[in-house]
Amino acid sequence: MIDLSVRSLLPEKMDDLNAPENELKQNLIELEVINKFLGGYSVVLDALNKFSGIKELKITDLGCGGGDTLRTIATWAKKKNINAELVGIDLNPVMISYAQKASEAFPEIRYNVANIFDENLMKERPDIVVCSLFCHHFDDEQLVELLKRMKLMAGTAIVINDLHRHWLAYYGISILTSLFSKTYMVKHDARLSVAKAFTRNEWASLLASSGIHHYSLKWRWAWRWELIIPISKKQHYE
Repeated sequence: MIDLSVRSLLPEKMDDLNAPENELKQNLIELEVINKFLGGYSVVLDALNKFSGIKELKITDLGCGGGDTLRTIATWAKKKNINAELVGIDLNPVMISYAQKASEAFPEIRYNVANIFDENLMKERPDIVVCSLFCHHFDDEQLVELLKRMKLMAGTAIVINDLHRHWLAYYGISILTSLFSKTYMVKHDARLSVAKAFTRNEWASLLASSGIHHYSLKWRWAWRWELIIPISKKQHYE
């Protein structure tokens, strides 16, 4: 049995900017399926539903990948009659190109190729910064810096959806991807993502190191954390 007592720091295949384009695109297609059926979108939408009285909303998704989370948010906003401006940021131009093509029916979404630590991103000033299945890609020091930057960027709140490191999640996703995945990248990265993920105590430590003490952290199916960090004292959430 794999030792999950500490976070893995091994790199994922999808983090390689020179990864084969065909494998990367197939990876994005399969991740969208995983997010749909294993709660990736429901965690983010549940968090957004907690904010009341919103008529206009600007959201920046850091590490947006193929843009599937933003497209889900756009559909949610339309149903809620919310005028949404959605921005996706990712370092990989292949992912951004894929996201742009997949989002042609969503004029409210725009994408930028950028490093999430780029100082120019601080000019975006979104209401909400979303970070979905992205935080586990960083070591603790980098993540503390990212949390501090998101706190400065967001006007209303930060919404984070990420994985819970647990042996059931590790072996469960290993079995699942071995049955349906067409690429080694997904089979490799899916289980590694769990090994790189977080326990509740680790989140508490990371947030404290970031100077963040007011937050909501809930466990959600399937083996995910819903983390909401309110920024504006004027905006209340349920």
